[in-house]
This record gives sequence, structure tokens and C-alpha cells, in this order.
Amino acid sequence: MNKEQIDSAVASFLEHVKNKSASGHTHVNYEVDMRQFAGYLEEQGIENIEAVDMSMLRSYLRNMANWGFSKPTIARKLSALRGFFSYLKNSGTVSHNPARLLKGPATPRSIPRALSAEAVEVLFKMAESSENPARDTVVLEVLYGCGLRISELAGLKWSDVDLGERWLTVLGKGAKERRVPFGAYAQKALRATYEFSKGGFVLSGKNGNPLTVRTVHRIVTKLAERGGLDGVTPHVLRHSCATHLLERGASLKFIQEFLGHENMATTQIYLTVSASWMKESYMNCHPRAMINQDEMQIGDGDSV
Repeated sequence: MNKEQIDSAVASFLEHVKNKSASGHTHVNYEVDMRQFAGYLEEQGIENIEAVDMSMLRSYLRNMANWGFSKPTIARKLSALRGFFSYLKNSGTVSHNPARLLKGPATPRSIPRALSAEAVEVLFKMAESSENPARDTVVLEVLYGCGLRISELAGLKWSDVDLGERWLTVLGKGAKERRVPFGAYAQKALRATYEFSKGGFVLSGKNGNPLTVRTVHRIVTKLAERGGLDGVTPHVLRHSCATHLLERGASLKFIQEFLGHENMATTQIYLTVSASWMKESYMNCHPRAMINQDEMQIGDGDSV
């Protein structure tokens, strides 16, 4: 495989990412990463992609660190390489994936972003005035109201919905099934959508086929843009759901089961999300958090 063939393999992979990814940012980032990697191979005089092994990839990642790239950026570049070689192996272009077992730099776990309750209300108002208010309201009610992952919502069928008892049967990560309750607002939105449903899926297009993950992602981001909210994605709504439940007294064990987290450590990160809630809870609950008006008076009448 010469340079032209490597460039062709990269272009084919990027087209695959573009068709599969819900986010345009993913495609842009992967394009930068793969063009950079192709340039590195050219500098090393490598024209056969089969010649790339794990030690060569380790050297490439070390160079990334020496060039000043951050650990999260290097980890993303490794993710792109894993996807690239996996794609080539599955298509029969290469016989092995040298990036599969390669470990990247340890990166600090990011704290999930959560919207305020007021920002969530803005989103719902944008849905009410959208071109398809019934559909868009269901998207928000299930992502925020039920904390579903975007893929779980896209694959949700009407046979998974118990409108009367207000339960969803969700197929989550690892094909694990869980039951998720939903509230009266979601029930109302789902019923309104069911009347116009043309297929077995809760979110379906004109032909009855389910909406893609990419389409659902676009619905959320467009509603956020109309409402003047930046950086809002379906996953932000899931984080917001969990944070607001925690702030209102739900236990971590409940949130773990509700979201379908296999590990409690994943759920515990929500403890760090809302500093304002922690301060408010302390001020309201600790016996020495507040000073009454009588005690605030100092000897000369001045107050602190």
C-alpha cells in the first residue's frame, strides 16, 4: 500500500465516521488526527499500513507528548487510531489491529456538566414553538425526564412503553435491560406522539423507520441554539437529570439503577457536580452555619 492507498484508506475511514457519528465535531477531530498520522507515516517512509505495529504507535504517541499535546488530546488521537485500524481490519484491508491493546495516557475524569432548572425550561419552551413540537417535546422528556442515553431513546419501541403504568423497558449498554419510570409530563408527551406514530419506534420518520442518533442529536442542539444555550447535547440532559434528582434527595443507589450504571463509581461523580447545592444544603442543615440576628450584634452596636 503506497502513499496514495494510505490516503484512500484514511478518506474511506473518515467517510465512515461521518456517516456513523452523531456529532460533526467528531468527524472534524478525527480528520485532523488521521491527516496528522498519515503525515507522520510519510515522514517515517512508511508506505505499507501493514507495517505499522504497536511499538511504532507508541513512538508516535510519545512524539505527541514531546510536541506539547495534552493528555486528553493524545487520548483522543489514540481513539481515532483504534477506530481506524478496527475499520481497516473489519474491511479486510489489514490483518491485525496494532492499536487495539495500546494504552494511552491516564487522563483526569471530567466532571459532567449539568444545566440549571431554568435552562431546562428554556429548552422545553423552544420545543413548544418548534416545527415539530410533539416530537421535540418527547425527545426532551425522555432524555431529561428519564435520563436515557441517546442510543437508548433512538431504539425505543412502543412495545417498550407502558403508558398506563408509566414504565419504559430500556435496552442499555451490554444489552442489559432495565425498567425506568417516567412522569406525568412525559406520559402526556408520549401519548400525543403515539396518536401520530407511523411505526413501531417512538421516534420515527415519515417512512416509519427510527430516527438516527445523529438526527436526535441535531434536534437537541438546534433547540439549545434557538434558546441561546451553548454546549447542550443529549448527554448533558442525562447528566442534568441525574444532578437534579440528587439535589432533590434521590439516593445514589437509585440513580445508579435509574441510569443503568454498572459501577457505583460512575454514579458518584455526580456528587461533585453541584457546588451551589452543597453550600445551600450546608447552610440550611448545619446547626452552626448561620448566626441569628441577636448574636450578630457586637458590643458597640455594630454588626458583622
